[in-house]
Amino acid sequence: MSTPSPGMMAHTAQVEAEHEINFHGVTAPAFVAASMVVVLLIIWVAGGFKSMGQGLDNKIATIRKQLDEAAALRAEAERLRAEAQAQAAAAHKDAEAILAGAKAEAATLVEQARADADTLVERRAKMAEDKIAAAERAAIAEVRAKAAAAAAGAAAKLIAEKHDAGSDKALIDRTIASLI
Repeated sequence: MSTPSPGMMAHTAQVEAEHEINFHGVTAPAFVAASMVVVLLIIWVAGGFKSMGQGLDNKIATIRKQLDEAAALRAEAERLRAEAQAQAAAAHKDAEAILAGAKAEAATLVEQARADADTLVERRAKMAEDKIAAAERAAIAEVRAKAAAAAAGAAAKLIAEKHDAGSDKALIDRTIASLI
């Protein structure tokens, strides 16, 4: 295709200008502009702009109210978050205090258990010593009893062999004389 010449372009513009719709000297774009002005005047006279303004004002008020509610909710959420953090910190502190108390109590219980165990060992040792001493006394008493029984038996045998009725009479007389 070839580019149109300047003469041809002028001719095309002239043809378009001749074919443009014209109503009593008013062109189509001017007619559309005038109709738009008339429509806008009708809307204005009917109060359309006022109701649109009120509608926009109402919408603005609703949006402001929602923004205020959102700000209040955010403030409340931040307050609750701060409370939750404070409670968590207090709970952590309480847990540490409980743990420290439990450790101290456990140390006390261990110390008490050691003391009780030492006391028990001492008491058991004392009981064992007492049992040993009692067993020694019983053994000594038994040995003495056996020794006394053996001595009495030996004495009775010696007396039976060496004493007769005459020596018994002299012994009885001396015993009676010592009592009087």
